[in-house]
Amino acid sequence: MLKQTSTNNPSLDLNHLPDGELVLLAREGDPEVFGVLMERYEKPLRRYLVRLTGFAEEEIEDILQESFIKVYRNLNDYDEQLKFSTWIYRITHNQAIDTIRSAQARPFLSSVSLEEIANLMPAEEEIEKNLLQKDNIQLVQKIISELPLQYREVLILRFLEEKSYEEIVDILKKPKGTVATLIARGRKILLEKWKETL
Repeated sequence: MLKQTSTNNPSLDLNHLPDGELVLLAREGDPEVFGVLMERYEKPLRRYLVRLTGFAEEEIEDILQESFIKVYRNLNDYDEQLKFSTWIYRITHNQAIDTIRSAQARPFLSSVSLEEIANLMPAEEEIEKNLLQKDNIQLVQKIISELPLQYREVLILRFLEEKSYEEIVDILKKPKGTVATLIARGRKILLEKWKETL
């Protein structure tokens, strides 16, 4: 049983424990266990922050650090009805949005790759052919970066982070119908702006 295990037990491999069990152990105050959770989510959250904000590495690191501090402080408030990944994404997302709002004048530098752009755009032969040109990739990156945040965040979560509609609802705290509408409108705007450049 979980309660009989101890992180002092060398036979217990924390890396193979599911998130829920790690949370239970971390709530008991073992920093090593929380370190495993941080390590597990650092890379995907860093990638998400780069896609969402386009900020430089130093700012991404600050957002990530603040997010992990908030996660640690609020572990006891974690609702186990939610996937832990959804909960930690929500906290990180909110921290990112706060930072974006306080840095309104900063330019957004998109780092979305060609493969990721293909995921965002509807599958059309003409689009795929034009995307293969380097100048066009940079143009689409610019279009994505200029999308209003409400569209950019849902498109990134759905098509780049591959989150389900239910997870996006929990992360953004928006109704499912709103999320679906934002995704549809965001893709439509993205496609229209792209076609204007052809």
